[in-house]
Amino acid sequence: MRRKITVVGAGNVGATTAQRLAERDYADIVLVDIVEGMPQGKALDLNQSGPVEGYEPNVVGTNTYEETAGSEIVVITSGLPRKPGMSRDDLLNTNYKIMSDVVGKVVKYSPNCILIVVSNPLDAMAQAAYKLSGFPRERVIGMAGVLDSARFRAFIADELKVSVENVTAFVLGGHGDTMVPLSRYSTVAGIPITELIAPERLSQLVQRTRDGGAEIVKYLKTGSAFYAPSAASTEMVEAILKDKKKILPCAAYLDGEYGIKGLYVGVPVKLGARGIEQIIQIKLTGEEQAALQKSADAVKELVGVIGV
Repeated sequence: MRRKITVVGAGNVGATTAQRLAERDYADIVLVDIVEGMPQGKALDLNQSGPVEGYEPNVVGTNTYEETAGSEIVVITSGLPRKPGMSRDDLLNTNYKIMSDVVGKVVKYSPNCILIVVSNPLDAMAQAAYKLSGFPRERVIGMAGVLDSARFRAFIADELKVSVENVTAFVLGGHGDTMVPLSRYSTVAGIPITELIAPERLSQLVQRTRDGGAEIVKYLKTGSAFYAPSAASTEMVEAILKDKKKILPCAAYLDGEYGIKGLYVGVPVKLGARGIEQIIQIKLTGEEQAALQKSADAVKELVGVIGV
């Protein structure tokens, strides 16, 4: 029997995630959305790509959750973007209602799954999914650090005109203005980037990483990033499905690690078949720890609004 992955939300992020997963051909994909016809149409389109791309037609589109039963991993991308005149609290409360509905249905049909949360505001929605699902923290993971780190790596590679494969970098903290790109732990073929990029220029790259999503929104005007977010989500799914024990920066529920308790914050974790198999604690400077705490405080403010 083939394995099963569900992607909730058939918008740009969800549909592109489903595409990337289907093309890897290691599981059946269920694409769920409340909009009638959209997940069905996109699933049919993806299946018709199979003969060309070389994967078996294995995507099901649906507006209900029965087809998702027995999923090993569920990627949640559903939620509304912030609209003109909508406050942050409005967005939080609206997306919390959506998350409540989605998580309840997912848990009903796949009580043993691992949840990967992509919906924004990311850290607060991951915390909501954790509380709503009743799952252990190892099985509820937020996708943010992989995306933010990919952006940082891309900017470093472009700056130095080197292969992105040579660049290792990671970003801690919440997914937003308070994220903490760690230049000190970022390297090019093992060489610290602090030895290759002048401090002033490096500060600019760090800020561009923080503004990575907003920069794309500015260009698109009516949408937001989806190619890189879907790639990041797929990397996390693959690490879990293949039990790779891969160390990736993800939003995880901290219970004292890094001096933070009871909040989802981006940190390095080991991802394997059981989800988060280890939270990696690295030594931070006083300045880095302060920045991470500031980021955690921003998350705390958000989760306080929705009471999770």
